[in-house]
Amino acid sequence: MDRKRLDELGSLQRVVMEAVWELGEATVQQVRDSLVGQKAHAYTTVLSVLQQLEKADWVSHRADGRTYIYSAARTRDEAGASALRRFIEQVFSGDPALMFQHLLDANQLDEKELANIQRLIESHRSDGHV
Repeated sequence: MDRKRLDELGSLQRVVMEAVWELGEATVQQVRDSLVGQKAHAYTTVLSVLQQLEKADWVSHRADGRTYIYSAARTRDEAGASALRRFIEQVFSGDPALMFQHLLDANQLDEKELANIQRLIESHRSDGHV
């Protein structure tokens, strides 16, 4: 099966993936229990979603006796970076500066957010990444 991107996952798949990232590793029941605020999903539904995520290389499992313990095969950062790259490519012709220009022109960033971005850029530069 092809590796799905984060933006290609269904809504329940994304919720389950968030639960696995939050828990670190978990059984089907632990994932099911963590879906607070969600409609109650049957154990078999959560199991099916985890199996789909495993086929798509989002999670892996290890056996602990008869119980499977699931953990993320991709980090949240990896998933986010991949989705962001695709978004910038599709919407801004691959130009991240154009995306930031759009945010600035549309007044989407307040002073606090701008200061935070500036700090991140300065930190990135001082770490030798630019």
